[in-house]
Amino acid sequence: MTIGLVFAICLVAANLRTGLTGVGTLLPAIERDSGLSSSWGGLLSTLPLLTFAATSPLVARASHRFGSARLLVAALGALAVGTVVRSLPSVVCLFAGTVILSAAIAFGNVLLPALIRRSVPAHRIHGVSALYVTVMGVTAAVSSGISAPLAHTLPGSWHTALAWGVAFTVAAFLFWLPRIRGDRPQASSGATHSPVPWRSRVAWQVSVFMGLQSLAFYTAVAWLPSILIHHGTSSTAAGWMLFYYQLIALAASGLLPLLTRGRLDQRWTAAGASVLMAGGFAVLLSAPALSVLACTLLGLGGGVCLVLALTFQSERAAGPARPPRWQAWRSPSATSWRRPGLSCSASCTTARTAGRFRSWSWSSSASPWRVPGTAPDGTAK
Repeated sequence: MTIGLVFAICLVAANLRTGLTGVGTLLPAIERDSGLSSSWGGLLSTLPLLTFAATSPLVARASHRFGSARLLVAALGALAVGTVVRSLPSVVCLFAGTVILSAAIAFGNVLLPALIRRSVPAHRIHGVSALYVTVMGVTAAVSSGISAPLAHTLPGSWHTALAWGVAFTVAAFLFWLPRIRGDRPQASSGATHSPVPWRSRVAWQVSVFMGLQSLAFYTAVAWLPSILIHHGTSSTAAGWMLFYYQLIALAASGLLPLLTRGRLDQRWTAAGASVLMAGGFAVLLSAPALSVLACTLLGLGGGVCLVLALTFQSERAAGPARPPRWQAWRSPSATSWRRPGLSCSASCTTARTAGRFRSWSWSSSASPWRVPGTAPDGTAK
């Protein structure tokens, strides 16, 4: 493992959320300037998740056929194209570019953990994984915070603000391009294709948990700025509040392994984090003026649940060929749990966002009481 490889991994991680987290802050301006109704604005926020569900199942087969590194480079190229297309002054380009970049991000979400398992020594995997999750969180938070200031400062307004992340994409593309030389498609064999665990109770538990914590994250990213702006907060302040929420989540995800070291039973940790998220949503909907408290609770609960979800997933990946199948199966399942709530959000008007938001955000705070990897008495299997 070289420093160049770690840097290349971090560059990919910097692209996995940056193109999505800034949209919520810019959504009111996008709706105003493009003449979109709140329903179309909600669809724009939901479109990446629907695209994740549609494209994630394709990644495993494509990676076996073309090679993971080659496919990742192609996804980075598509991400750059989608980002530029989305920023063009056209409503059609806005939606088409969103679909293209979302499909590229879905491929990256599935491919990067598999490439880490294949390219990084076993004793370094956890450290590199923690690093890439940290980079992903920091860049996502920064994107939320600077999108509105960029829209107010740069020529092109929100069109330019939507495209600033293409710099990370081009850099990642250039760093990964030389690495496709030694990448070869995997031979088709029974050992390469592990079965998709449709009938596995544990797999469904992990998927539901991952899906619900993802619902909470994307709900906050998509609608927190709009709710705050509707209650009189400026778009810049709303963006930095979203930045604060993600920063707290990042801190919580970093501290959790230290606080729970040696504990095999994580059921109470998962339940407590879910209660924190529920409390954050309750404060946000009942007292938006207490947005700092709401974002603190949401960040603490969300950061803990993300680490637990990734831990449950990695504990069930048995070998280097397994992660693409497991990851691809989990991704659309998780997204399908998000779809009902986020599709509902597409029919919201700005004045009724908080009311509709109240009716379905509570599902994000549920967690499976039986944590995968533990027996009924809480001991490790």
